[in-house]
Amino acid sequence: MRFDHHITFLPVADLERATEFYGGALGLPLLVDQGDCRIFEVAAGSAIGICRRRGRGDMTGLMVTLVTDDVDGWHRRLVAAGVPCDRSPARNEQYSIYQALYRDPDGHVIEIQRFEDPAWTTAGHRNQ
Repeated sequence: MRFDHHITFLPVADLERATEFYGGALGLPLLVDQGDCRIFEVAAGSAIGICRRRGRGDMTGLMVTLVTDDVDGWHRRLVAAGVPCDRSPARNEQYSIYQALYRDPDGHVIEIQRFEDPAWTTAGHRNQ
C-alpha cells in the first residue's frame, strides 16, 4: 500500500502573513483554500498546509497528512499493528475530507485522509 500525496500542516499565528511568505516569497502554487487552512504545492505529491492557530490544544503542533483513497484499509492496517488511534475514520464536514488520526511513537499527529473537496480533485492532485 502506498499513499498518493503528503502534506505537512503547520500552525501559524497570522494566516495572511504566512500566505504571503509561502505563496509570495517562496512562490508556491495554492492548491486549496479551506478558509482557515491553505495548502500549497511544494513538489509533485508534496505540499505544505498552513492553518490559523486558534488556541490551546487546537492546531498547536505540526501534523503530517498522508493522502489516499483507502483510508479504511490504512485504518485496519494501523490498528492491527497497534498504532494508537485518536479518531477512527469519519467525514469532516468543515474541510470536506474523510479522515482518521493516529499518533507516531513520539506522539506526533499522523492524519490519513481522502479529499472530498471538488477543488482538490478538479485540480488534478488526486491519484497521481
